[in-house]
Amino acid sequence: MKRKLFTFSAVVAALFAADQLVKAASVAYLRGRPPVEVVPDLFQLAYVENRGCAWGMLQGHVWPLAVFAMAAMALLVWKRRSVFPPGRCGVLAEVLLYAGILGNLADRLVRGCVIDMFDFHWHAHHFPVFNVADAFITVAAVLMIVLGFCGKGGGESRGSA
Repeated sequence: MKRKLFTFSAVVAALFAADQLVKAASVAYLRGRPPVEVVPDLFQLAYVENRGCAWGMLQGHVWPLAVFAMAAMALLVWKRRSVFPPGRCGVLAEVLLYAGILGNLADRLVRGCVIDMFDFHWHAHHFPVFNVADAFITVAAVLMIVLGFCGKGGGESRGSA
């Protein structure tokens, strides 16, 4: 049990670190500069400070959003057995969700905003700019929805990680 918990925590920490590394690189290389076109008329790297939440909603409410994230994280950990389905896919969703929440929470607490950098667009039409933590949260949510429809956790029993 302790080994599974250690592995689980190490994976969450590694994903959190990856998110923070990408954000630090964005601050160092993108802040104050024009966006970097990666795929013309489709994808660019752009520095954006988001002081709200998804799609820029609730701008300027950094601390209430941070408190909400902490409460959500505490509730997810407390109720994890009933929230996340058993099996490998359920554990994957849990790990991704925790890493994503922690990544954006750290930004809010340390920087006062969430750093976003991935900007997909079709000419002048832009999808909301997002970051690695947002991608983790989105993949976890999609995985949870798919698992909910399939009624399975995608693998062997959860154990007690």
